Amino acid sequence: MATRPAGSHVSAWRPAVAGVAEVFHAHFVDHAYPRHIHDVWTLLIVDDGAVRFDLDRHRHGALRTSVTLLPPYVPHDGSSATPDGFRKRVLYLDTSALDAELVGRAVDEPDLADPRLRDRIHHLHQVLAAPGDEFEAESRLALILDRLRRQLRQRAPAGDQPAARGLAIRLRELLDARTVEGVTLGEAAELLHAHPTHLVRTFRQVHGVPPHSYLTGRRVELARRLLLDGQRPVEAAVAAGFFDQAHLTRHFRRYLGVSPARYPRAGHRARGPGDAAAPPVVRTEHRGRERP
Repeated sequence: MATRPAGSHVSAWRPAVAGVAEVFHAHFVDHAYPRHIHDVWTLLIVDDGAVRFDLDRHRHGALRTSVTLLPPYVPHDGSSATPDGFRKRVLYLDTSALDAELVGRAVDEPDLADPRLRDRIHHLHQVLAAPGDEFEAESRLALILDRLRRQLRQRAPAGDQPAARGLAIRLRELLDARTVEGVTLGEAAELLHAHPTHLVRTFRQVHGVPPHSYLTGRRVELARRLLLDGQRPVEAAVAAGFFDQAHLTRHFRRYLGVSPARYPRAGHRARGPGDAAAPPVVRTEHRGRERP
């Protein structure tokens, strides 16, 4: 009888390519992403298995045959749709990579059935795994972004947002500005001239997560970037606004499936999935099922 694979296998690095905030390769079996928000575009392809996810409260799936594009500041989660887990490759792209007007269209239809686009993204990952070919990577990325723009602009524009969106965005901007030092609910309500309960309710309605979950997610995102810059977990924890390393580790595992101590560091590179040599950057954790 075949044994069921276990554990998490993750490789991540920041390439010297303008517009790419991070490259992230992972194999997850039991890890389930809690609902969270990125401040970047997430361009995802699946190599094995399938991923089910909710984006802005609507159920979707990411398959091997498609490309998935998740816009910034829109809540989503994710888990395996099969018992054997999934293997994915992700490009986190700066918000400047695609126009903000395309966010709504990506929310409506995050999946693109475009074999040629998927093939281009696959080859870009291969180039990014080998330092020294940054110019080729920039050229390939430019063609990918152009194809994404053309496909998204062919879709109908998203509908009008509710009036409460303005208040939620102002709170989000406050949390972004105070990610490390934090802010109390009372202080935020006073600064934004809103009742605390109304502030929490409005933020959740617009962004899909409560303000405290959003702030925790922003701190995890900051910590992972500091780790990629070479900081030790204990340093990254304090610099990202966590009480201590244990506090960071608890949330980091929940969001990313591995501990910060096992997250790749500055200067590490990984080969693309399927390459002959095993990349030294890969970190592995054998753990039980993660709970959102």
